[in-house]
Amino acid sequence: MNRGFYTILAAQFLSALADNALFIAALALLKMQEAPAWHQSMLLWCFTVSYVVLAPFAGSFADSMHKGRAMMLCNGIKLFGCIGMLVGLPPLLAYAIVGFGAAAYSPAKYGIITEYLPHEKLVAANGWLEGATVSAIIFGTVLGGQLAGPNVGAWLATTPLSFLSAPIFAIVVLCLIYLAAGWVNMYIPKLNVELKPIHFDPSYLIREFWDCVVKLWRDPQGQLSLGVTTLFWGAGATMRLVVINWAILWLGFSLEQATLMIAVVAVGTALGSVIAGKFIPLNQAFRVLPAGVAMGFMVISMLFIYDVKLAAFQMLVVGALAGFFVVPLNAMLQHRGHMLMGAGHSIAVQNFNENLGILVMVGAHAMLVKYFSTPLTDNMHGQALAYFQNLGGIPPMYGIIIGFGLLLSVLMLIIMHRYKRGVAAGLMHD
Repeated sequence: MNRGFYTILAAQFLSALADNALFIAALALLKMQEAPAWHQSMLLWCFTVSYVVLAPFAGSFADSMHKGRAMMLCNGIKLFGCIGMLVGLPPLLAYAIVGFGAAAYSPAKYGIITEYLPHEKLVAANGWLEGATVSAIIFGTVLGGQLAGPNVGAWLATTPLSFLSAPIFAIVVLCLIYLAAGWVNMYIPKLNVELKPIHFDPSYLIREFWDCVVKLWRDPQGQLSLGVTTLFWGAGATMRLVVINWAILWLGFSLEQATLMIAVVAVGTALGSVIAGKFIPLNQAFRVLPAGVAMGFMVISMLFIYDVKLAAFQMLVVGALAGFFVVPLNAMLQHRGHMLMGAGHSIAVQNFNENLGILVMVGAHAMLVKYFSTPLTDNMHGQALAYFQNLGGIPPMYGIIIGFGLLLSVLMLIIMHRYKRGVAAGLMHD
């Protein structure tokens, strides 16, 4: 890997760092505004919906210009959404604008990897890219929790910035990080690749995009890879919400402390990604499928853990299993997509399916929280009482965790069965 690749990693790290910190800051802002609990799930939903709506157009946009320039423009959109949150736009709407920029950004950031490197380096490159992304999740989650937490609020009260709340101060800092990401984008190498002219006819773009969707789903290796990554990202987005509520209720954590558990999951994902990148070649990508089944059962075991050290270890293992099984399959999906339709279009199809999975799973979580939450009880510990008293009740955690874990394991078993059938039919290699 050379300097240009590390520049791409730096740009991705800064942008993802701000995205993840902004999510925590927006949660704190919603809590400060006493928004109902289901708004927390809808925050992710609003961010993600752009990935689905823009999918027919994002790939064409990414392939029409040098990827570094596309990434810089998209960072500008994210910055605009961040500023919108500062000037009083509802957090759901402002975070949706940030999601709009992220949706257009994604085909460029992944597409440049397939253009920049030979296919035999894709698993290793994805390990690095996932490592940078996961590091951004870790530091972004911690940064957002700290900046929007009570300690910063108490410090602000002693400074000339006392007119700012902690969540607003956090958002100001994140605007500066988006600016830094845009500056790094300027140094991403311009590659000698054929740029495809962008079409402005929506009907043409939708037809072209749908042809790409069908083509990738009909490819045996692409189909299974897409199924796994769709499940992974839907589960991963929902897991952030589940872990926060679980840590508050089961472990007695505050929101600031609960975000550290998300960071532990991310550390595990980074470790799993590195191990997969080092030991799993592209032609053996499907051998990691059992890790997904194990991850589902590990999620269910959350119900029986009340010790903080044991909980941290469990979150580390859950993250490691996730990183281990998703990185090789993500690389396989990128390789097949690049071979079938080009980098930008391939990533747009991937984003469409994966974020449709997020919308379904996060939307289901929001509905469960809205319609099945139970009233607070007098014997609740202080942190849970303080956190949930303005949110309308306690989420149905037993049903959410058991259903979530079983869904993950059962779907991974079905995917493993389809893989074995594909090997028996000679459509894939064992």
